[in-house]
Amino acid sequence: MLFRSNSVPLYDFPSQKVTKHYIPEAPIRTSALRTLGGYANVVALESFMDELAAAANTDPIEFRLRHMKDPRARAVMELAAERAGWKPSVKNTAGNAGGLQGRGFAFAKYKNLACYCAVVADVQIDRKTGAVSVQRVVSAVDAGQIINPDGVRNQIEGGIIQSISWTLMEALRHDSTRVQTRSWADYPIM
Repeated sequence: MLFRSNSVPLYDFPSQKVTKHYIPEAPIRTSALRTLGGYANVVALESFMDELAAAANTDPIEFRLRHMKDPRARAVMELAAERAGWKPSVKNTAGNAGGLQGRGFAFAKYKNLACYCAVVADVQIDRKTGAVSVQRVVSAVDAGQIINPDGVRNQIEGGIIQSISWTLMEALRHDSTRVQTRSWADYPIM
């Protein structure tokens, strides 16, 4: 059976079951975004890895590394954690007077074929307004042989900015029959 991009986890678990749901008549047409459709699967997988790590009372990066054999994947995870100053023995959330601070980690390998990327994001939530802001993002990337390093940097930085925009700002209004957002002026974007 053919599965969508990144639907099969790269983590090493003794038993895995991946179920595909094809919906031929969706109420709203969907399409690939920046990552050609794999982003939703990565969000689901990485969120579940965080849930598993929490259930095991284990640091999320340590948990991922424990279940990853691929040396290139391990290297980007370790480098992102090192460059971000991730401390496994310390809970990676803390409070301060102005708001709540947190830290997240995610890993992906594009289409399970080529480019590895690990990201650490530091975020803050304003206690009064509930507004979320991203304070810093650190990424480590292994794209194999690179002809144009600036092109890779542009892709990764652009993807980070677009992901923050999707998460914190972008919203498409719709009802059960149609899209109601009609122009870029109606669409919030970073």
